[in-house]
Amino acid sequence: MRYASGMNPLHPKKLLLSKWTALAPVNKEKHFLVTRVVEPEEPGGAVEWVDIDAVHSRQTRRIAWKTLRDDTLWRQGWL
Repeated sequence: MRYASGMNPLHPKKLLLSKWTALAPVNKEKHFLVTRVVEPEEPGGAVEWVDIDAVHSRQTRRIAWKTLRDDTLWRQGWL
């Protein structure tokens, strides 16, 4: 499903253990799992970062969680 804004609808509190497919794989890494939602330094601050693990290599990357909302880069689930 594609949304008018080109964004996947999601909330940072719902990201932990969610599955994602990169539409432009790097080093043949296509499938990822959100393994950590990084808590903000300031109490009550907004979540900005998540750690995602590549399913195949188990390598972890930290990305801005809002990047996952861009449906030209990511699709929720493993496709």
